Amino acid sequence: MVNTPRTLGLAGTEVGRIGLGTNRLADSPGNVEFVRQAVAAGVGLIDTAHLYTGGQSEATLGDALSPVPDGCVVATKGGWNPGEGRPEVLRAQIEESLRRLQARTIQLYYLHRVHPDTPIEESLGTIAECVDAGQIQHVGLSEVGIEQIERGRQIVTVAAVQNRYNLDERGWDDVVDYCEREGIVFVPFFPLRGLGRPGLAGIAERRGVTPAQIALAWLLKRSPVMLPIPGTLSLEHLKQNLGALEIELADEEFETLG
Repeated sequence: MVNTPRTLGLAGTEVGRIGLGTNRLADSPGNVEFVRQAVAAGVGLIDTAHLYTGGQSEATLGDALSPVPDGCVVATKGGWNPGEGRPEVLRAQIEESLRRLQARTIQLYYLHRVHPDTPIEESLGTIAECVDAGQIQHVGLSEVGIEQIERGRQIVTVAAVQNRYNLDERGWDDVVDYCEREGIVFVPFFPLRGLGRPGLAGIAERRGVTPAQIALAWLLKRSPVMLPIPGTLSLEHLKQNLGALEIELADEEFETLG
């Protein structure tokens, strides 16, 4: 049985393969401290977006992690709504994200969505200009298929792809396999859906861990480029999520859930 790797390279940094999603992170002293404790506990990738909690998520991360400590990557996203992929709108969002994050450069920046109103080449052209200006270091795409990724790679180097993927939602299996072949990090969001899957509770009970930990361990075994970002505001839950890195599913357990 091959041991599942616990780290991978992302945005020039070796990070642990369990990250933190922050779509509910409001700006408060308690949450600033939570973020600092999350990094101290071993979270290497923290994921946010321009729109999360009306900008408070980015602001919280700026208050907690400016400058970002070694061994940690902060990723953000822009261009969620139709029309927001246009160059002038996207550029303004990038500038605002930089201010909120209190950063000179964004380590990993995703185009949050590709909309029919703006060609992906146009949006990524703007992001490429920001890379050239030193405002962005690495580029990602979110909710994209292989054809869109390949079009994107004609404009920029794509470091990561973030799509919805979990035990119950496997619609992007082809993208996971593509990313593995091409050495692109695959970041599944909503990774903890599917906790009622047959066989999951039994595996968790036998191992003395939580179903959520088994679900994360399944994702880690699914592909070595997988880096889930479960969201939480609880340090206890975060540490449980990180505990999935210590779980090596047997092949038969993996197949039971597959």
